[in-house]
Amino acid sequence: MKYLFLFITTITFAQSPKESINQLLDHWHKAAATANFNAYFEVMDDESVFIGTDATENWNKKAFQEFSKPYFDRGKAWNFTSLERHIYFTPDGKTAWFDELLDTQMKICRGSGVLQLTAQGWKIKHYVLSMTIPNETTDAVIKIKSPIENPILDKLSLKKE
Repeated sequence: MKYLFLFITTITFAQSPKESINQLLDHWHKAAATANFNAYFEVMDDESVFIGTDATENWNKKAFQEFSKPYFDRGKAWNFTSLERHIYFTPDGKTAWFDELLDTQMKICRGSGVLQLTAQGWKIKHYVLSMTIPNETTDAVIKIKSPIENPILDKLSLKKE
């Protein structure tokens, strides 16, 4: 038993920061897929931001928890699987950012985010989910989006004046 503990401890400490972040993000996505609310939100920093695919979706952690709770309570949130992920670090190794292509119910999406190393480990500070749009379909997508987003554009333009 002593050797098993030593082996597990060695593996844990031997894990690189990149491996730790890959594991954290994979578990984060799995927590959503299995509707594990606590596991999903415990890796998000208390001061984190989640930006969704809709132009109106820009939430702090508390607001995102409130939005998400009914999905998790039904036992089905969302199911994202990373297809490809790139992770980068600041020179001091305390901040990381990433981008990933995801297999989702919305087909291929892109996730990107920033993580910070804290006393509790890596925490997601900022996450952006976006839908990918093939270039050759852009005109058709714009026609669909325009009636919905033109009022948002007008409202945001008025704020600048």
